[in-house]
Amino acid sequence: MKNSIKIFGEHKIRTHWDDGNEKWYFSVHDVVKLLSESKDVKQYIKKMRSRDSELNKNWGTICTLVDMQALDGKIRKITASATEGLLRIIQSIPSPKAEPFKRWLAKVGAERIDETEDPELAFNRAMKTYLSKGYSKEWINQRLKSIEIRKELTDEWNARGMKEGLEYAILTNEVTKAWTDKSVKEYKKLKGLKKENLRDNMSNLELVLNMLAEASTTEISKEHEPSGLEENVDIAQKGGNAAKKARLEIEKQTGKPIITDQRAKKLLEKEN
Repeated sequence: MKNSIKIFGEHKIRTHWDDGNEKWYFSVHDVVKLLSESKDVKQYIKKMRSRDSELNKNWGTICTLVDMQALDGKIRKITASATEGLLRIIQSIPSPKAEPFKRWLAKVGAERIDETEDPELAFNRAMKTYLSKGYSKEWINQRLKSIEIRKELTDEWNARGMKEGLEYAILTNEVTKAWTDKSVKEYKKLKGLKKENLRDNMSNLELVLNMLAEASTTEISKEHEPSGLEENVDIAQKGGNAAKKARLEIEKQTGKPIITDQRAKKLLEKEN
């Protein structure tokens, strides 16, 4: 876990990285002060909660206490919120500075509804996003295919009674560990990632082998129809091991490791 300061314009926002949850937490006081320009932030938050009953009712879920540097310079428990909760708080601030955030939320919400009706829109939006970040079309095609294969795997897990969230995370970790010899956390640590998406920082070969691991897991699961977490873990390991054999053979033939510490920035520099 670590604390740091994020700069927005001329304003400082205290943040806290939680390794366990792999989330950034932002000081609610700092964000409200920035957007509301109130001289008494505590009183402003109190009034904000009183006029928004839904926000007040869910305050304990939206916010949590984390260790951050207080105004007196000492480390204290500070009210903070992760991104989703923070965006909900922003909705309750009637300030011109908050309006761009609200419009963004409305736009994103509309996009998600449209994409539910027509999934192709999600792929088109993803293509544009990756292109704007400098990824090659060849890499993007692999990445979009990996999303499709991942969806097939999670659909299979759902059919086997696995629950989205913790159980999906456990199974994903088993697949990853089987083909890379590293847990998801270790893999991200190798690449120096925190909030960033691991797959967005994979090379073409890493993506292909990860797809092979997930596709193999899907097919083996369909064949054996596992029941319960333990049996599904066994299948996840088998699927991952199929991709591991391919990884080891490629590394033997090339003399180079496939799993590297290179992130998206370095990969883009190589392609350009």
